[in-house]
Amino acid sequence: MSQSPSNYTPRPMSSATSYALGGVALALIALIVFLAFRWSRDEPDVRNDGYGPVRDAGVHAVLQPDGVVVLGKQDAPRTIDVYEDPLCPACGALERVYGQELAQQVDEGKLAVRYHYVNFLDPKSSSKDYSTRAVAASECVAEAGSGPVYSKFHELLFVSKQPEEGGDDLSNEQLSAVARDAGAPESVVQCVASGAKVADAKAHAKAAMDDLNARLDGRAATPSVFDGQNKIDVNNEEWVVELTR
Repeated sequence: MSQSPSNYTPRPMSSATSYALGGVALALIALIVFLAFRWSRDEPDVRNDGYGPVRDAGVHAVLQPDGVVVLGKQDAPRTIDVYEDPLCPACGALERVYGQELAQQVDEGKLAVRYHYVNFLDPKSSSKDYSTRAVAASECVAEAGSGPVYSKFHELLFVSKQPEEGGDDLSNEQLSAVARDAGAPESVVQCVASGAKVADAKAHAKAAMDDLNARLDGRAATPSVFDGQNKIDVNNEEWVVELTR
């Protein structure tokens, strides 16, 4: 007959066992420190650090009827498609590492970017709808048409102000403050604060997700970057440079 939990008395642990477990714990700590160091070393350095977001007033942001935001000059010879979720940590990393390099190429008229926003991480936000509301805010800013303002807002949204999954996210009022910090006019700030485009953003994000699934045979993941029909390997640190050669 097995003992009941209330009658079970553990035997004292031997010194040898204690030392062995201590050794295992030390080995695990050393492994964690090594992996953390390796991961930090493996993350690419920020490209073009110091350039900042788009600065040329000749760059425009265009909000298309399907919610796609085009950032660039009208005569840019090449346009790429970028799929992102505002809460996606990997999307934040992509923008942190390559955003300034992309901004310079956009300023120089060599490249335009089509941003497609999805919202599949809504359930991972504390408000349960952060991604959708952030997409709506992005649409408000893009509709005003300023490339530099939109680019700055995008940088703030994905890098400086991006919430953590499962942590506190930004309210519409806080998102409107981000828009103001990016230089958006008061009409845009009010658009964000009121959530005026939330319903549109929800529909647009679903369409973008359907489109991404179609491109990736049902295995949608963000960030995903395409040059035409070809998916770009963003693990190749030279991918922006290779696009504009």
